[in-house]
Amino acid sequence: MSASPVVHVIDDDASMREALDRQLTLLGFEVRQYASAGEFLLAWSGDEPGCLLLDVRMPGPSGLDLQLALARRSDAPPVVFLTGHGDIQMSVLAIRRGAVDFLTKPVQREALLAAVTAALERDADRRERDLKRCDVRRRFEKLTPRQRQVFAQVVAGRLNKQIATSLCACERTIKAHRALVMQKMGVHSVAGLVHLAVELAPELAFEAEFQTAAKVA
Repeated sequence: MSASPVVHVIDDDASMREALDRQLTLLGFEVRQYASAGEFLLAWSGDEPGCLLLDVRMPGPSGLDLQLALARRSDAPPVVFLTGHGDIQMSVLAIRRGAVDFLTKPVQREALLAAVTAALERDADRRERDLKRCDVRRRFEKLTPRQRQVFAQVVAGRLNKQIATSLCACERTIKAHRALVMQKMGVHSVAGLVHLAVELAPELAFEAEFQTAAKVA
């Protein structure tokens, strides 16, 4: 895996790729070139930081096609469009789909630098969030099945007495489970647990437990 982010230049115009490569290299970026969307997809590993500097009109899948395909992936790199054939409708579509910027050729150095920098910052932020989410998931997986049930009901706003009744346990036992949940999850308040639940709910089986607990709360 490359330690430094990569700017992937995808354009069917070889002279344009070379010009962008030289310019971006002088600005301090690592650059890789591709003549088509397909060539990029065959080479891209998806596990390194970076962004795309992407033309719109190319033989085969267009830049917009590639953006749409990548958008279905959680590790999709940010996209900056650079085209000589853009229009307002096309730029609006690209931005709505999550593009960082939509630049037109010829591009000013300052605009190119700003767009690529913003794209790499977005990618770094997403990767940091992913790392935090993985850490939360690892902590959650250390909980026992009973502790997960307590977690779900605490987040749903239920009191220890209510949780004890629903789980057919004594209140002292629930307090002990609750303390262990707090300890294992690395938080000190219900608000902290709620924050972690928001991150966990889309990914883990906990979501079903949370929804069940919320309905009976």
